[in-house]
Order: sequence, then structure tokens, then C-alpha cells
Amino acid sequence: MREINIPISTETILDLKVGEPVLLNGIMVTGRDAAHKWMIETFIKKIRAPQSDDLQAYADLKKLLDGAVIYHCGPVVAGLDTKEYRFVAAGPTTSIREEPYQADVMKHFNVRGVIGKGGMGTKTLKGCQETPGVYFHAIGGAASFIAQSVKKVLGVYKLEFGVPEAMWVIEVQNFPVVVTMDAHGQSQHAVVDDSSKKILDELLAKPY
Repeated sequence: MREINIPISTETILDLKVGEPVLLNGIMVTGRDAAHKWMIETFIKKIRAPQSDDLQAYADLKKLLDGAVIYHCGPVVAGLDTKEYRFVAAGPTTSIREEPYQADVMKHFNVRGVIGKGGMGTKTLKGCQETPGVYFHAIGGAASFIAQSVKKVLGVYKLEFGVPEAMWVIEVQNFPVVVTMDAHGQSQHAVVDDSSKKILDELLAKPY
């Protein structure tokens, strides 16, 4: 299995192909619905004014996400009272919820990888070609196992969104994923969708 360090170079991204298993090492940032909506509205489309701490968060995230990875994850986090944070569970969230935002976030922050489950649509696939970047599929139903790959919680942004929706900065080691959308326009999810539709159409066409 191939090991890749974050930040990820353009050359490495272009070398990755659909179906390739990967172990990720380095620093990544979690982000779900609230985080993506906040990034789009505040810094990309600029349709809402930033709050007092937003500008510093933006400056930090521009550095953290440059060549890095966003993980669609709503973690279970211990140590909230003491701020000695530790991930107890870190399973992937269904990614299609971020389809309206993802390509724009990838381009603006130069995000090279997106992790989640279930895949994403045509807009994100085009974003993977343009940025370039890839979509990594993580193991659903293995939240405790994946949390073992999170070696350290380095910080958190927008905790006011709630623990699952906050942007957690984490250091990971041997984080297991599979490339299912690459920078060359290939999507395993689209292949599965097409195949499933074909089978469904054949079944519906049969007389009973």
C-alpha cells in the first residue's frame, strides 16, 4: 500500500489513479456542512461579513489547507472541558452533502484531497481535474478504528458550530483510504451508479 505525506505535491496527485489504496500521513482538517457553508459565504462569495475571529481563522486555514486534505468527519471528541482533545471516533460523513461547495473550496484553498464516504458528483469531479486533487474514500462504520490513526489534535476552529461541525486540525499516521475519484476525470462512484441503473432498468423492463 502506498504511503503519502501531506501536503501532497501536484506530481503525486496526478500519479494517483482510481482504485489505488493509500495510507496518509501528516496534518489534515475536518469540515462538514457548516464549515463549508461558512468558507463559501464568508471568504469565497463574500456574501456575509466575517466575525471577529474569522479573519485569523482564514489566514491559518489558508496555510493549513494549502496542498492538504479536508476530511468530511463529525468526530466524537474527548477532553472538551480540559482542552486536551482526543478523537474517540472519527468515521467519515456522507460527502454528497458538500457537492455544492467542494470544488470552489478546493480551488480557493488549493486543497489536494477530500476524504469522505459515498463519493461526490460531477462538479467535484471537475474540481479534481482543475485544482488538481482527488477524492479519497474512507471506511464507513469503522469510526473507532479510524480514530486510532489520529495521533494528535493540534487545534480547532469554529467550535461554536458544535463538535461535529467544527474544523478540527489533526495529525494522522497511516490513515487508510482508497482513491475513488482522480484528477483525470475517473470516478468509481459514477461507474457504480451507471452499472446499478442499468441493472435496475433491466429489472423494471421484465414482465411479471
